[in-house]
Amino acid sequence: MAGRRQGTVERITSETKIMADLTVDGEGKAELRTGVPFLDHMLSLFSVHGFFDLKLQAEGDLDVDAHHTVEDIGICLGGALAKALGDRKGIRRYGHAVVPMDEACASVTLDLSNRPFLVYRVPTLAARVGRFETELVPEFFRAFCQHGGATVHVQGLYGSNTHHILEAIFKALGRALDQATRFDERRSGIPSSKGTL
Repeated sequence: MAGRRQGTVERITSETKIMADLTVDGEGKAELRTGVPFLDHMLSLFSVHGFFDLKLQAEGDLDVDAHHTVEDIGICLGGALAKALGDRKGIRRYGHAVVPMDEACASVTLDLSNRPFLVYRVPTLAARVGRFETELVPEFFRAFCQHGGATVHVQGLYGSNTHHILEAIFKALGRALDQATRFDERRSGIPSSKGTL
């Protein structure tokens, strides 16, 4: 269990070129250049509150829209997490966080089970925050779950400001994932009664 857990994924398609490098046992440092400023802001919060070091560079067909870029960033971040965790021996596996942001409050509950599933229950948001289309957030999470081997339940509990709701969600993701990826000193093997994830 010694050493820093780190994973790198590079994805090149006709639509995007992305490199994601994630260190689970980090200090909360983020170097983000995705071309999607609001997503950079959200992933910086994720890194800081989860103590993850994240380097992310992306080029995408933003002249069309941000959909391909945001979804593929979710794919790469999930893949980097899966690589960093390896066989997942000794981890706590489960995480939960509730985070307020002014009038808004959100929760994220997750299981690093290798069973990808997303439940996304968020109140109706403004269509955009600046130039960012908010309907892309569940697309990001769906891709992250699929490639990270995670079950994730996202709930926007309440709030009236779309920026605040999304900020609470990404902070909660960082804190919940920090819990789930920590080692449980009582466990040395796979955190499952089946003996495998």
